[in-house]
Amino acid sequence: MPKSTLSITDNRTGKQYEIPVQDGTVRAVDLRQIKTAEDDPGLMTYDPGFLNTAACRSAVSYIDGDRGILRYRGYPIEQLAEQSTFLETAYLLLHGELPSAAELDSWVYNITHHTIIHENIKKFIDGFHHDAHPMGMFVSTVAALSTFYPEAKHISDEVSRRNQIFRLIAKAPTLAAFAYRHSVGMPYAYPDNDLRYGGNFANMMFKATEVK
Repeated sequence: MPKSTLSITDNRTGKQYEIPVQDGTVRAVDLRQIKTAEDDPGLMTYDPGFLNTAACRSAVSYIDGDRGILRYRGYPIEQLAEQSTFLETAYLLLHGELPSAAELDSWVYNITHHTIIHENIKKFIDGFHHDAHPMGMFVSTVAALSTFYPEAKHISDEVSRRNQIFRLIAKAPTLAAFAYRHSVGMPYAYPDNDLRYGGNFANMMFKATEVK
């Protein structure tokens, strides 16, 4: 079996190095051992735009833009788009597998019952100028949610983390809808939780954004 290493000869010094190769990559820091002198900080890589740099290893997604491949937890995006709802896919990303019927019912219930936002958040949105970009309002308001749920800082608490997941997923469409309606000068419309959130995400969003 061939070695999973890369042999490098530094023609400046004549020294040879053997660099480990893992998942088709070499660690840039492993090149720092290649020096021309003791006070040399070592060889560094130069990759403008990170065109050939892997920043992390992901167990969640796989992307190959040149071949048009996107997979979530091993599932092709085409399959998820055609056969799974938004919340089923969200569950997959977080838990590593698609939910069973019982797991989906519990997941949908918990998220559906976190869609309403605090009345003071409406006041926060009202503070934006009428022509503020909806995306700017949205990201600012999402950031402001942490001031309404200070327990979110307890990142080692599993229960707190789970509650923040419910809140973020559930409140994101509400905040997006409120930002949009603010930008067009319309009164806010709360989401209709009678619409099944998991299977009718688009309808729920439409209900909150439609102009009457």
